[in-house]
Amino acid sequence: MSVAAEVPVNRHPRGALSPSRAADFMSCPLKYRFRVVDRLPEKPSSAAVRGTVVHGVLERLFDLPSGQRTLEHAAEMLEPQWQQVLVDQPEVAELFAEDASGEELASWLAEAHKLLGKYFKLEDPNALEPAERELYVETELESGLVLRGYVDRLDVAPTGEIRVVDYKTGRSPSEFFEAKALFQMKFYALVLWRMRGVVPAMLQLVYLGNGEIVRYIPDEDDLRACERKVTALWAAISYALESGDWRPSKGPLCDWCDYKPLCPSWGGTPPPLPQRSVDEVVVESANVDLIGVDG
Repeated sequence: MSVAAEVPVNRHPRGALSPSRAADFMSCPLKYRFRVVDRLPEKPSSAAVRGTVVHGVLERLFDLPSGQRTLEHAAEMLEPQWQQVLVDQPEVAELFAEDASGEELASWLAEAHKLLGKYFKLEDPNALEPAERELYVETELESGLVLRGYVDRLDVAPTGEIRVVDYKTGRSPSEFFEAKALFQMKFYALVLWRMRGVVPAMLQLVYLGNGEIVRYIPDEDDLRACERKVTALWAAISYALESGDWRPSKGPLCDWCDYKPLCPSWGGTPPPLPQRSVDEVVVESANVDLIGVDG
């Protein structure tokens, strides 16, 4: 991010950032623009919506008393949770618009059931009493930048140690991409440290796609480095907001991007930037940043 180094940190406008939107900008500034500034619609993703359903089931599972948190009960929650997602996000109905027989939906829910089965092989929810689930966290840095997001689960030991848990319905990343996955967890740890004055004792990523758990023990140096990184990222975003310079970053994930037809790297033409002031865009970006955060 050479651009970030060229922009004085103290000149960027105040705004808000979540791990997902930070990851968007790091992977492709133009994607961040399309998603946050232009607010261009994206087609519902079958995998992403399934992840939302599974996350909802795992959150509700702990409403049951210990001893009743079984795979059978979790499976019974799948259909109602899918119906709730339809209420919250009616546009996802198009995923199965042509599924008159219901076979595709049944197969899709069966895949969600498999993910839940892998969860039960990794953890015994009857032995856990989470302190928080789907916890909204927010803090403001000295620069004025607000960091925020939703933590899937927060476990607090009787002695006060905090464990931050995040469920992933994909597969665990290779060693090359592990640092990128841990950035999200360090982001949450930084926010919690600033909020509570305690560095989380453990960051835990639960990958249901291949049934693996990745754990990391952070320290204050980690979190200070994360703070410097997100501050530099916001400086780079602010520069792009002021200059209109949103550069695409071509890579292997482009084939899965809804915005590919609009990308100059693939022969496309982006739409004109919205005719709004930088301050207006920053405020709107902060609001968009909270929608569907890190699901």
